[in-house]
Amino acid sequence: MYKVMIVEDDSKISHIIYEHLKKWKYAPFETNYFEDLERQFLELRPDLVLLDINLPVYDGFYWCNKIRQISKVPIIFISSRTENMDIVMAMNMGGDDFIQKPFSLEVLMAKCNAILRRTYTYQQSENEYLEHNGLILHVNKGRISYHDCELDLTKNEAQILFMLIKKKETIVSREELMQALWESGDFIDDNTLTVNIARLRRKLEEMGLSDFIETKKRQGYTIP
Repeated sequence: MYKVMIVEDDSKISHIIYEHLKKWKYAPFETNYFEDLERQFLELRPDLVLLDINLPVYDGFYWCNKIRQISKVPIIFISSRTENMDIVMAMNMGGDDFIQKPFSLEVLMAKCNAILRRTYTYQQSENEYLEHNGLILHVNKGRISYHDCELDLTKNEAQILFMLIKKKETIVSREELMQALWESGDFIDDNTLTVNIARLRRKLEEMGLSDFIETKKRQGYTIP
């Protein structure tokens, strides 16, 4: 069940959206405290954010920027503003779509369904396996194989290896890895990342791949 965070200061509109999302079997959450939306976002960890522009304290552009610093979750702006510049700014700040008020609930749901399908169904089915220099990462199984050897990875180890192979021959920073692991649902700090990298390297060494992951001092990691 997808969690949807509704950031709308008009309580009537917010509740209408809330009730309609429930009918579609989503798990909606109405925001009533607009001073610290970032904290609420981190606590809820929604799959989609519906964000108004005109809000108390800080506007939607501000909060979109704050969310984009910590997450790639899809954001749909819902606003009565109709100027092209507002729409352009919403997209430039990291918004994925823009719906102008007044709007049809059917159009809203069509856009929600489409963006959730593109974001999450695609990610789940994307590349059942990745291969690099003979090593195969079975993405959906969380398993690696090399010649006749197979080993299971933890979720974090598989996510780290997935990112490094996807971005092979480029340096992936520790901050980028931690953010990706945070978004997968687990809190991870710098020490935890170090432990996961060390465990992953030991498993690769067991398979005869002792130098598969290189450390770039003060930069991050890379797979050459």
